[in-house]
Amino acid sequence: MKAIAQDTYGSADVLELRDIKTPEIADDEVLVQVHAAGVDRGVWHVMTGLPYPIRVAGYGLRAPKTLVPGTDLAGVVKAVGSDVTRFQPGDEVFGVGTGTFAEYARAAEKKLAPKPANLSLEQAAAVAISGSTALQALRDHARVEPGQTVLIIGASGGVGTFAVQIGKTLGAHVTGVCSSRNVDLVRSLGADHVIDYTKEDFTKGAERYDLILDMVGNQGLLACRRALKPDGKYVMIGGPKGRWLAPMDSVLRMFLLKPFVDQEMSFMISKINRDDLMLLRELDEAGRVAGMPVGTVEEALDYLRGLEAEDYLED
Repeated sequence: MKAIAQDTYGSADVLELRDIKTPEIADDEVLVQVHAAGVDRGVWHVMTGLPYPIRVAGYGLRAPKTLVPGTDLAGVVKAVGSDVTRFQPGDEVFGVGTGTFAEYARAAEKKLAPKPANLSLEQAAAVAISGSTALQALRDHARVEPGQTVLIIGASGGVGTFAVQIGKTLGAHVTGVCSSRNVDLVRSLGADHVIDYTKEDFTKGAERYDLILDMVGNQGLLACRRALKPDGKYVMIGGPKGRWLAPMDSVLRMFLLKPFVDQEMSFMISKINRDDLMLLRELDEAGRVAGMPVGTVEEALDYLRGLEAEDYLED
């Protein structure tokens, strides 16, 4: 099969189209013919091996353990393991797999769900990780209630676009923070208010929020605390840029600060599961969450290169 592969860590230039063996599936896995795969910053981190601690976390010290990058996918079931009961060949699915930048990828049955009927396979490929992260951050970590005020930093990004929509579904009053070029996008997703960070600093404003959901980490914890209500909550998903500890440096600072403040502060990493994928499917089909933009392979490579071009390794 054809696949995008990499033998070493590095920029997008280490990616190479080549012929490799079709993966073999375990008893609880599904072989998916991939029609589309998601590309986000997580792919960039694994491709480059940065920040360095992710190598110790199991991705490979000197070179990637997985030859083919990619996790988000949407496609058609080609074969199922002997223990798989929910899917059969021909089913259209979306979710998370291993090595999805290929014609075929294997995925655990519990990390797949039927594709939303109203989304194309290309749109569905962008849902699993970003959508699950936004859902779990708002519902489980922040425990958002109707009428609460939510500030989403990075509202135009992968997780942020889902967070705006899911926040509105949960009944919150949502304010999105983004750049000038994305103001209309964030507003179109249902945000009640949009702050253009190139023109306005929300940490210096009078508004205080019940929740701040931070996908960027550029403002600093103390600055964000000023924008929180005394009993507010701060959930960190993304951190500042860097080769070494980022975003763990901010996470460590947050845990050191927690005992001395009344506001609730937490860091989260999503855990993909079938129940949440099924809920995201229901939200999609009910029109509560819109399909995300899609692009070509060339645009995906440009995106990965762009992450390097924006001074991602500023320290």
